[in-house]
Amino acid sequence: MKQFIKLIIIAVFLSQFVNIYSQGHTININIDGVKDSTLILGYYFNKKMLVQDTTFVNTDGSYTFKGDDKLNEGLYIVYLQNQTYFDLLVGSDQQFNVRTSNANLLENMTIQGSEESNDFLNYQKYLVSKQKEAGPIQEQIQKASDENTKKQLQKKIQGLSSDVKLKYETTVNKHPGSFLSLFLKATQEVEVPKMNPPSGSSNPDSALQRMRYDYYKAHYFDNFKMDDPRLLRTPFFTNKLDTYFDNVLLQVPDTIIKESHRVIAMANANYEMEKYLIQHLFNKANESKIMGMDAVMVSLGEVYYLSGRADWVDEEFIKNLQERVEKISPNILGKTAPDFKMQSYTDEFFKLSEIRADITILVFWEPECGHCEKEIPKLNNEVWKKYSDQSIKMVAVYTQWEKDSWVEFIHNNELHDWIHLYDPYNRSNFRNNYDIYSTPVIYILDKDKKILAKRIGADQIPGFLDHHFKLK
Repeated sequence: MKQFIKLIIIAVFLSQFVNIYSQGHTININIDGVKDSTLILGYYFNKKMLVQDTTFVNTDGSYTFKGDDKLNEGLYIVYLQNQTYFDLLVGSDQQFNVRTSNANLLENMTIQGSEESNDFLNYQKYLVSKQKEAGPIQEQIQKASDENTKKQLQKKIQGLSSDVKLKYETTVNKHPGSFLSLFLKATQEVEVPKMNPPSGSSNPDSALQRMRYDYYKAHYFDNFKMDDPRLLRTPFFTNKLDTYFDNVLLQVPDTIIKESHRVIAMANANYEMEKYLIQHLFNKANESKIMGMDAVMVSLGEVYYLSGRADWVDEEFIKNLQERVEKISPNILGKTAPDFKMQSYTDEFFKLSEIRADITILVFWEPECGHCEKEIPKLNNEVWKKYSDQSIKMVAVYTQWEKDSWVEFIHNNELHDWIHLYDPYNRSNFRNNYDIYSTPVIYILDKDKKILAKRIGADQIPGFLDHHFKLK
């Protein structure tokens, strides 16, 4: 009998244990003044709002989002048919009720059953109230002519800021380790401390500016827990990431490569976060219109994809990437241009490495190309004629085999001062070595034939050359 009672107690305990950990999610929503047939639950991800679930109105006019599994913690959106919506923080407590009114969704909202979600709601309301207080004061500051009055008004603004900071700290400290705490910390901008330039600095303002920049760059992600994938389901994570790579960092391939690997390492091997960072930064480099960023794509591709680390891609993707990397790698900025030997339309032979000039402008083209018909004469008129007195050589490679139209174009456009070459037997492998899949394609090489610029337009070259010769 005692054994039987023990079994019953254990069974009851286990049933309660299972119930606690398999309760999934149930979010009941009542919106006064709304009679929509459906309600949509969405979430933020990668600058988008994605649909998580759709529910239909209950007989009592309420709505219920329910599932056997817990939702991924994050900031969600409840979307109405009239195209209005409100944010809803979903943390660890996922059995709760929301009530509001269509007259003012945020102001009239209450939440019961989730302290974390309710405290986020209260934080939102508090910010709105402080913004309303600050608005008239800001207007008074703009209109005020008396300095003492301005100072008093600015003190009021500072007081409101202190109130908001205290509310932030109280809310964060109340929920350590929670999504709410993670979320609010990530909304805080990094504060650069007061600094003094080095004594004896010849340009203290410039030195101070550099010091502040270095600090900001090094601490940019201090408030972001980069190994926590819950940050992915926020409206600002991707924007924060892109701002760093687009605006904070210098747009130099080597810098972007170094920082890409550093940021990915911040994921601390968290699979979801690391996967997102690798994908996003790889795609960003691959789609970049900035010259030289293909080097970033190559580096990320080799380290994470071709190494087998990115186990989420299929064999076809890897095969195509391998081919792309092999074509781009030889012509990355800073590398020595692949050498070749070709013949001219007058049957002379030239080797690229033996052409002597401080600058070699190498263009791949064909006369039947509509864009080439405009770009090649422009290259002659706006670049060659302007800089021919400098140590410059123009090397134009015809990408096809039929000579007649090629030679005719050269004569008609008076391009006789250029070195015109072609490879009728395809011995140089120039298409792969220079990644030629369309025309025209222009490279700029230095005296050692290192690649200074690539895939640059004719109208961009004068500015590039002016800068180059100015630095010499």
